[in-house]
Amino acid sequence: MKKKHILIPLLLIMTFIFASCSQLDVIGNKSITSFKEVLDAMPDKIAADEVNGGWTLTAPDNSAKFFWSKDFSKSKLYDAMLEFDAKPFIDAGLDINKLPDGMVSEDKLVVGVELSSESITYDGEATPIASYEKIVELKRDSIGYHAALDHFGVDLAGGNMFEWAMDIGMNDKDIVFVLNPQVFIDAGVDPEKVEGWVFAKVETMDMNGKKVEVDKFLKPFNIK
Repeated sequence: MKKKHILIPLLLIMTFIFASCSQLDVIGNKSITSFKEVLDAMPDKIAADEVNGGWTLTAPDNSAKFFWSKDFSKSKLYDAMLEFDAKPFIDAGLDINKLPDGMVSEDKLVVGVELSSESITYDGEATPIASYEKIVELKRDSIGYHAALDHFGVDLAGGNMFEWAMDIGMNDKDIVFVLNPQVFIDAGVDPEKVEGWVFAKVETMDMNGKKVEVDKFLKPFNIK
């Protein structure tokens, strides 16, 4: 009889553990749902990128793109990146020769991150949302939640991000291209003169969980 009394709570505990483990991470799961809403809201701005091996989301004004890979092992440049027009930065004083190697691509500037060299396989069709789901599945630490703006985002390293609202249409910034301005300032840019980008202080968390304000270039859009 004693064994039965011991087994019952143990079984309940194990059932709870397995149930908890079977649930998707809340931020990761919600980021997928909201990213799909973004894709569905701007279908004419989502396209396959055969050159880089993935997908692009183009800004409504065509001045910037967010790229995410279909297969990490085949990405040409980065697994996730931003590509944007160089002219506004050049007009604001940028000396492209002072930028780090790899940032200049013809008349575009590029920032990005290599997430993995892992080959990706799909159970079904490799679609834009399926490829984003693979980032959540395989590189969950690259997905964050920005509470101050109620945004999810993909960390592109070096303080660069692509962000989107948890609820598009309920936020004054549905999607935002985010750049760390320091590399541009170091290369001669007057941050107040970059046309089309907002130079602003953004609230975020430091490594100790303390709220801090940091300088960013922001290119926000409403899409709904």
